[in-house]
Amino acid sequence: MSGFGSHLARRDALALLLGGAAVAAWPGRALAAGLGATLLDLLGNASDRSLDRLAQPGAFYSDPAIRIGLPLVGHLGGGKGIAGALGRVLDAGAKLGVTDNLVRRINDAAGIAAGEAKPVFRAAISRLTLADVPGIATQSDGATQYLRRSAGTELKGKLRPLVDKGLAQVGAYGQLASLAKRTPLIARAGITPERLGDSVTTQAMGGIFSYMGSEEGKLRADPLKPAGALLKSLLGG
Repeated sequence: MSGFGSHLARRDALALLLGGAAVAAWPGRALAAGLGATLLDLLGNASDRSLDRLAQPGAFYSDPAIRIGLPLVGHLGGGKGIAGALGRVLDAGAKLGVTDNLVRRINDAAGIAAGEAKPVFRAAISRLTLADVPGIATQSDGATQYLRRSAGTELKGKLRPLVDKGLAQVGAYGQLASLAKRTPLIARAGITPERLGDSVTTQAMGGIFSYMGSEEGKLRADPLKPAGALLKSLLGG
């Protein structure tokens, strides 16, 4: 190794050992090799843990913060005109149990999709090239938010077929067709199979990223976990 190369290697190693001050002083290779790699590893673990949790039976439905609803429901209930009336009727139908079984099924479908999405998210994470590493490192869910900004559209596109598969598996599309025959409200509300699949995918993505952000924060805060310990060391925490 050349003298200059040896100097760079010693500098990078020293930067990793000296914590936050060293990272600020030498933001190049040391940051990318140490902090960046740690953040990607942490993000991968947060992704796996979140998807495992959401794949458990009833996980989406049992958590009101991420429960998936029918298109329009919860969004037009307070609106005016025909759209608002449809929203209120669909809300009432869910409360009376008319559409609740469909709501449960679409949440179950999201759980099925989450269980099959681990390699999809891992692949997207492996292709990330982190930008603004210090900024990402100092936010409790910084890596999750960066993944959402940089790969959210790609991930949604790859999650959609898994959601469609899940919706078919739990019989949601069949029940939607049955409800549409029994009441014209479904058709008037514009809840087609295509729209249902897109809505469930969008809402499932929101739930997944919400859980990922929470898991990332937990991993960062745990000094007994390798990622948390290294982050604290690198940031001088």
